[in-house]
Amino acid sequence: MPVLKKESLEKTADKSCEDAEILPKLPIPPLQQTMDMYLKCMKHLVSEEQYKKTKQIVERFALPGGVGEMLQQKLLEKRDNTENWIHQYWLDDMYLNNRLPLPVNSSPAVIFARHNFKDTNDHLRFTANLISGVLDYKTLLDLHALPMDYARGQLSGQPMCMKQYYGLFSSYRLPGGNKDTLVAQESSIMPEPEHIIVACNNQFFVLDVVINFRRLSEGDLFTQLLKIVRMAGNEDERLPPIGLLTSDGRFEWAQAREMLMKDSTNRDSLDMIERCMCLVCLDAPTGMELNDTNRALQLLHGGGYDKNGANRWYDKPMQFVVGRDGVCGTICEHSPFDGIVLVQCTEHLLKYMKNSPKKLVRADSVSELPAPRRLRWKCSPEIQGHLASSAEKLQRIVNNLDFTVYKFKNYGKEFIKKQRMSPDAYIQVSLQLAFYKCHRKLVPTYESASIRRFQMGRVDNIRSSTAEALTFVKAMVDGKSTIPDTEKMQYLREAIMAQTNYTILAITGMAIDNHLLALRELAREHCKELPELFTDEMYLASNRFILSTSQVPTTMEMFCCYGPVVPNGYGSCYNPQPEHILFCISSFRECKETSSTMFAKAVEESLIAMGDLCAKYNTKPETPIKEKKTKSQNGHKS
Repeated sequence: MPVLKKESLEKTADKSCEDAEILPKLPIPPLQQTMDMYLKCMKHLVSEEQYKKTKQIVERFALPGGVGEMLQQKLLEKRDNTENWIHQYWLDDMYLNNRLPLPVNSSPAVIFARHNFKDTNDHLRFTANLISGVLDYKTLLDLHALPMDYARGQLSGQPMCMKQYYGLFSSYRLPGGNKDTLVAQESSIMPEPEHIIVACNNQFFVLDVVINFRRLSEGDLFTQLLKIVRMAGNEDERLPPIGLLTSDGRFEWAQAREMLMKDSTNRDSLDMIERCMCLVCLDAPTGMELNDTNRALQLLHGGGYDKNGANRWYDKPMQFVVGRDGVCGTICEHSPFDGIVLVQCTEHLLKYMKNSPKKLVRADSVSELPAPRRLRWKCSPEIQGHLASSAEKLQRIVNNLDFTVYKFKNYGKEFIKKQRMSPDAYIQVSLQLAFYKCHRKLVPTYESASIRRFQMGRVDNIRSSTAEALTFVKAMVDGKSTIPDTEKMQYLREAIMAQTNYTILAITGMAIDNHLLALRELAREHCKELPELFTDEMYLASNRFILSTSQVPTTMEMFCCYGPVVPNGYGSCYNPQPEHILFCISSFRECKETSSTMFAKAVEESLIAMGDLCAKYNTKPETPIKEKKTKSQNGHKS
């Protein structure tokens, strides 16, 4: 294990604190700017009649001295009195108020490269190494010694808020009847003896990782994991698969948890899980072909109640899955942190494991270590009924998810950069083109944009379905044979410029979604009834994100994926690499209009068509390249 030098850690921690202090508060856009941008974002996505109706509603809302100005003033006061005016509203709206089950609907997964374990010992040595990496990273967190993140891409170099990292191993999502609670545990340099929970054969075991103020070595961890596997294999001790309850709807799980809490044995078991650092799930072999798609499915939902779906506890932010057949990765409860924080953490762990000395880990201190403890449960007939219902609903989720991993191999982000275009903006436009190819329309689209440049910043939304994107996709599909390539190229550049400009608005705190959300929630607090702006059909449609997208780039061999956010939608997570682009595309089988395979094919066709257009355009000497290059360079640093 690498030795952490106290002096250097203290210096890093001090530097982190200094940088955190200089972060500005999230700004509030002018009211009229947001109203104008809202109309602009939606005008080409709704009927003319609907747009005219909404325009009048917006104008009444924004009248001088009207309800909009009153709410804007309340928001300005909130900004002055809080670290971040949107933080709690956003957290509640995005996560804690959502009553849907966490698997697929909310929790993303990161899939590692497949491992070939020779035997059980090899499997558990890898797991011990992973746990050791977690403890190493947790030490950095406890000492506040993580180096500061700085913005990449657009407006790069600015320091980023680090607060989310401290929720990785010290938070828990507690289910509630109407709303969940995000519980945060304060970590300290000298914590009480800490533990992780190991799930194996749908049973849960407490593995203390600090005993007598000493962190367990990899040999110790390996010893304890061997004991857990043996204990989990004892058929006589098998208990009900209580983890299934956490895969249910949040209201149903809250009800079941309340019943469990009536018994002291259950209370003790729940307490140990809710206070643990993380879960490590030792999964049984899936019995499936282990391609990227099937490995991702194992992480997203575990394959159902009869596979590894009950070998989970979905409320815990970090669950590391290590399958006996080499399916490995992380499934996370998303409310405490965003995707890039998850990726940074997992990349640290993989680098730690890669750089660990390649020695044969043997069992250490066998007689000294207390045996891991199996968590016990007392199940009433009502709980048994909840378990049966949860199992059935999880199976429905499994059967409903239409998911595919697609690797576009013709080119990657290096080709796009050579066109003097932002790779992210380019890929976003390709997704709009793919959607138009499939459905002959564009729809409200979500792309997450980090606002960690500000105190306690999380994300805002980049609305990628711009009017310029619609012009481009219509030219490519409807005007395929009638519009000249030079004109299509001009439309492409304008679509990319519109995407880039909105991205800059979002990351600088000037986008519309967080602002509108805060105004709506303040209206609930201060108005007798919700203003018409927030009950209008165009506003409701603007928040149904049929296309939900996110760029999650990685430097290690791994990728991220998630499910759609609406029943008739797509999830599209993409990972641009120098020579290829990986897409994870999800939809629901119950919706007859959507198909993940169809969408992946359309993405491929779109990227090929756009690549051909760029190559063709750039080889024509008569094209006024210089003028357009100048235009495209404005804000296009990738």
